[in-house]
Amino acid sequence: MTTDAKICGLKTVEDLDAAIAGGAAYIGLVFCEVSPRHLEFSVARRLAEHARGKAKIVALSVDADDAAISAIVDATAPDILQLHGRESPARVAEVKSAFGHPVIKALPIRSADDLALIDGYIGVADLILFDAKPPEGASRPGGHGRSFDWTILRDLKDRNMPYMLSGGLHPDNVGDAIQMLRPAAVDVSSGVESAPGIKDAALIERFLRAVKTANQS
Repeated sequence: MTTDAKICGLKTVEDLDAAIAGGAAYIGLVFCEVSPRHLEFSVARRLAEHARGKAKIVALSVDADDAAISAIVDATAPDILQLHGRESPARVAEVKSAFGHPVIKALPIRSADDLALIDGYIGVADLILFDAKPPEGASRPGGHGRSFDWTILRDLKDRNMPYMLSGGLHPDNVGDAIQMLRPAAVDVSSGVESAPGIKDAALIERFLRAVKTANQS
């Protein structure tokens, strides 16, 4: 199975172009005011229009209510909604029904015990994203550059459950992650940044090249 790539937290057209040129299947636009990757709607609209038809547009929100999600959808017309907070399976189902978009649901992982969360979302979320649990006291759920023990996901192959892997990925380890797990997709944000919220086009290029190389091996 080929592993797709998602570059998340893009803020400029130049970085978006680097992601598209490198073959990213998904680009992520973040709507979370405490994140250094948060976008104002005027910027998000311009980025979404620039990416449309070239990569799938993923709009990320955190515990947003319907009014907030509606504003995001109106501004960006995304292909996919990513729910990155504490949204329950019932809330995921509500969002899918209300907005008619596929949903990626992020789940925080630290140990094998955390995988018990999966069952409630199977058949509800269109794709599950495994991200490392944030540090204690963190103001946002993701984008911290933290990883977790990927080996605990090996048994998921037997369940034939496609998922997206995130958390601590960067150009030098994403190939190992793909060869170990063969996830449906890998997701990176801080791993291709020179500083929080500042993407590095050269790192984006290296990351996507590493994904292609791992897919060919």
